[in-house]
Amino acid sequence: MQAPAMSPTERRRGRAWAERRRPSRRHESRGREDPSWLVGKFFAARVSPSDAAKERPPSSTADAYEQGELTPLQRHVAFFDRDKGGVIYSSETYEGFRAIGCGVPLSAVAAVYINGRLGPKTIPENEKIPPFKLPPIYVKNIHKGKHGSDSGVYDANGRFVPEKFDEIFKKHAHTRPDALTGKELQELLRNLKTSMDGKLGGFTEWKVLYYMCKDKDGFLHKDTARAVYDGSLFERLENERKSKESTS
Repeated sequence: MQAPAMSPTERRRGRAWAERRRPSRRHESRGREDPSWLVGKFFAARVSPSDAAKERPPSSTADAYEQGELTPLQRHVAFFDRDKGGVIYSSETYEGFRAIGCGVPLSAVAAVYINGRLGPKTIPENEKIPPFKLPPIYVKNIHKGKHGSDSGVYDANGRFVPEKFDEIFKKHAHTRPDALTGKELQELLRNLKTSMDGKLGGFTEWKVLYYMCKDKDGFLHKDTARAVYDGSLFERLENERKSKESTS
């Protein structure tokens, strides 16, 4: 026995119901091919925008942004303070690395490592690390998290010391005086005399810098490395990424 024929209206309703039940192709493909939205949701869950507004403590650094009074070391990390509130949450660290063109795995690892290492060192004495959350980084106290592997390029107060920076290239730039090859960078990293934590921090920073910024001949240029120390390189990389995306 055949079922009674459906009217055109009933057929349209049936198709609409089926479409609503079908999973979104956009989310299906995004979940398979680009896990960034899942990782982003994880870090957003650590501190949601509403929670951040409630938990973010007052910081004199927010005023310093407007007045241009940041030290070079503070400017070095300020790019990752995406809302310029003076406190860098892991979600902002992740977002910052994605903004300069890093992939999802590297950005996720960087957020966990950087906030996990620097956060506890920069939190004010009267603040406590939130339980089950990656600690935020306080920009105004970033000098307290300075590791010993930077060859004295930053002094104890976070000021840039040009002589120490030039010394890196005088000692290790053998092929060209204004650039480092991969082997010369390895030599620099081997000669770091610091704690294991400082050595790991320096190794990670220089390796990521070389990976992202070496030229086609494998040279990391001195002016590029210099731009890391005041944070201007990060802004340049973000602008270059946006420019490529707009033309693609």
